[in-house]
Amino acid sequence: MPYSEFTLASPDDLNARLTTRFLALSAAGRVRRSHFFAGRFENIYIERDDIPEIGPVLDNVLERAARWLQRPVAQLQAGFWFNAMEAGHCTAPHHHDENDELLSAVYYVRVPVHSGELILYEGEQRIRVQPCAGKLVMFAPAVMHEVSPHRGEGLRLSIGMNVGPVDDE
Repeated sequence: MPYSEFTLASPDDLNARLTTRFLALSAAGRVRRSHFFAGRFENIYIERDDIPEIGPVLDNVLERAARWLQRPVAQLQAGFWFNAMEAGHCTAPHHHDENDELLSAVYYVRVPVHSGELILYEGEQRIRVQPCAGKLVMFAPAVMHEVSPHRGEGLRLSIGMNVGPVDDE
């Protein structure tokens, strides 16, 4: 199964700034929510200009995606959303192979002890990825995946991303 894991160097300050901005924008109602399942919204969208702290994460994803896909960075763009989970929350099995996605990724911002694992499926094969703050996981968009229940305490925060070709419009 094609997937890769990386850990960003010294992510603590970046993750603290991402968490602070995410919480402030959420409290101010400056987010858009979608995919309501099991009592929570799985996707929380924030305008790129409202969260400049995300720049290093998106730059890293695009650089790695360009190498993986063997395309110039200038030909790629990344869309993103936040996934905020409290104790007991999980994410249902799904894939991202719906439009022009070339690669999917998740970056872990805040990961309490006993957070849910990312589970990647390919046929009968299952790979369980243990989240940790600063970890970036990339995989093919057609890979079915889910997040097991968050059994820890406090907010588990990650950023989902899809990489696709730059629109020519």
